[in-house]
Amino acid sequence: MRILEAQLTRKIRVIVAKPGLDGHDRGAKVVARALRDAGFEVIYTGIRRTPEEIAETALQEDADVVGLSILSGAHLELTPMVIEELRKRGLEPNRDVLVLLGGIVPEEDVPKLKEMGVAKVFGPGTPLSEIIEFIRAEVPKLKR
Repeated sequence: MRILEAQLTRKIRVIVAKPGLDGHDRGAKVVARALRDAGFEVIYTGIRRTPEEIAETALQEDADVVGLSILSGAHLELTPMVIEELRKRGLEPNRDVLVLLGGIVPEEDVPKLKEMGVAKVFGPGTPLSEIIEFIRAEVPKLKR
């Protein structure tokens, strides 16, 4: 019976995406690698992805988490576009898929982003263990 249970359990799937024109992806790659090393299945979409591409990847890959990395300052413009595209595909943020944001985000923008549907904002210097622990704690709460 334990073998059957193990077969039914899958790794947490995380999409790491760089929306918009931001071409700086070192931080996203560091986070993606840390998540992979922690046992998650990670799909890194690469740079300059559209909100539509990100949402479609989340749908097609049956993602548990969509992690957006935005360093360009366009987080208040790009994040709602990604969330809208997720909803168009029947993925409600923080019910069906956990939406996280990393990058340069002023503190005064965090409440706005949470109101839009972002579960957590991780700024520069956040310990990787904090991101991993947050995902492990929150994904089981999704109503999938």
